[in-house]
Amino acid sequence: MITKDKQLLFILILLFVFGFGIFYWYLTTQGIDVSNYELIRPKERVVVSYPNKLRVSSSVFANDSAIPAKYTCSGDDINPPLTFSDVPAGTMSLVLFVDDPDAPFKTWTHWILYDIDPKITEIRENSVPKGAFLGENDFGKGTYAGPCPPVGKHRYFFYLYALDTVLDLDEGATREEIEEAMEGHILDSALPLVGLFEK
Repeated sequence: MITKDKQLLFILILLFVFGFGIFYWYLTTQGIDVSNYELIRPKERVVVSYPNKLRVSSSVFANDSAIPAKYTCSGDDINPPLTFSDVPAGTMSLVLFVDDPDAPFKTWTHWILYDIDPKITEIRENSVPKGAFLGENDFGKGTYAGPCPPVGKHRYFFYLYALDTVLDLDEGATREEIEEAMEGHILDSALPLVGLFEK
């Protein structure tokens, strides 16, 4: 049985749809290009391609191979050693993100380092390069947090970026703040180093 409240709600919805249609028709008849409004079409993000000559690698695991337990929550939970190479001329700083795209609900950030000196060619295990800053990961901490999948085998992507600037951010900046500050300053990005881990 349809109650009066449901009838009223149905009428209000019809009036709203009809009113929006009239408004849209009015705008188009006046020569207004409504496609420029984000309400109709969200602003598209510009995709930029990079040379991908920059390199990031590790001496303890190869690309698409298992990360040793020592560098995960099943071991010492310390960062693995990393090596950087082919840093482009004009680079003022490097940024490193470590992500788990297989985490439930969202890509989970495990480690962020920014304002890394471009002269640095390696990060030793359990260390932060001198002068570099730690960003806030998705655990809410400014530290390295090793792989710790709740179930199954997950992939861990090590992303490295070369920038033509040093980021004007305090230590503990969020991923969003860092990415916003990086915009328009990326000279190159390395193809990600991918490690695997399953508890």
